[in-house]
Amino acid sequence: MRRPATGIFGLTGCAGDQLVLLNCEQELLRLMEALDLRDFLMASSARDPECELDIAFVEGAVMSRTDEERLVEIRRRSRLLVAIGTCAVWGGVAAAGRERWRALLEEVYGETGRRYDSLPARPLDQVVPVDLRITGCPIEKEELLDAVSHLLRGDPPVPVDYPVSTECKIRENACLLIRQARLCCGPVTQAGCGARCPSFGLPCEGCRGPARDANLRSAWRLLEEMGISLDEVARKLSTFAPLGSGVPAEVTV
Repeated sequence: MRRPATGIFGLTGCAGDQLVLLNCEQELLRLMEALDLRDFLMASSARDPECELDIAFVEGAVMSRTDEERLVEIRRRSRLLVAIGTCAVWGGVAAAGRERWRALLEEVYGETGRRYDSLPARPLDQVVPVDLRITGCPIEKEELLDAVSHLLRGDPPVPVDYPVSTECKIRENACLLIRQARLCCGPVTQAGCGARCPSFGLPCEGCRGPARDANLRSAWRLLEEMGISLDEVARKLSTFAPLGSGVPAEVTV
């Protein structure tokens, strides 16, 4: 069977999602045997920057004209484009100040900032069509391997649409929101991390973005009853999934 020609790319971001792939350890060699890796600058300087790709994995947000042009070119040469990481899927931390990006640029860099190739941070799907999204800050190794396995078989993975709170129930975690009245974003955040933070007694920060199948009305009602304002919840969620980048409208109620 022909191995799919694959490219792994980073726009503006921390490169943590690319590192997850390199940290697959025992699975890495088998992964490389299954994929025909043509372009992965973090792993190898040997590249084929013009070949057609079956799969392109792209991390990072679009934060400059250079990013925008690179992404358009990657999309043009790729049959499937996979957004990996919260920045690529939702805009990420860098997009939290998108409404004031020009003022912030001048505040930090002064007159020099006006000459920088800079744009408000955007997720990939605000620039090009995206075929698959793997969220996380960083992504989970197991989710990445599962997605690759499905793509090799020719069928997309089933998306995770339930919230982190469901994983807390599965792990029999005591609810930090109900038991300790701590602001935890688990009821409205997309699962897939195994409820890692709540399992260590830390409230969910919402780093995976909003869950599509969350019971939002119930969550907001519970938070209000506990004296937690929806503005506070919205600010916390917008740290990773800025308003206007796909956060459900109910967050702003």
